[in-house]
Amino acid sequence: MIATDVVSQLLVQRFGVAAARIGEETPLAALGLDSLALEELRLLIEDRLDIDLETVELTPRDTVGRLVAVVGQEAVA
Repeated sequence: MIATDVVSQLLVQRFGVAAARIGEETPLAALGLDSLALEELRLLIEDRLDIDLETVELTPRDTVGRLVAVVGQEAVA
């Protein structure tokens, strides 16, 4: 799935997260992402996939799986 690949790549390359730590149930906060980092990640995902995530609300308590699901829905829409 493209959304999974993009999210994983960005977490590893831009935020220095070890790939082994990225799991569907992993909270974004556990990966060291605060609200500012999430905003940066949102912008990077929008740019990479040419989608708009402006209306999507994510918090550090959300999981990687939720982020991937939201990105996947927007990429298909």
